[in-house]
Amino acid sequence: MPTENKLKIAIGSDHAGFDYKELVKDFLANYEVKDFGTYSNDSVDYPDFA
Repeated sequence: MPTENKLKIAIGSDHAGFDYKELVKDFLANYEVKDFGTYSNDSVDYPDFA
């Protein structure tokens, strides 16, 4: 029986892009998504996620 290989996608953003990142994740529901943060709208330094 063949196995299905899902495309793996990494995603991340700083606090300014958090809401957009969450929206994009909804569109990627059929893929294996690894979210590297940030996980809220709290202020963060963007280089930590770039």
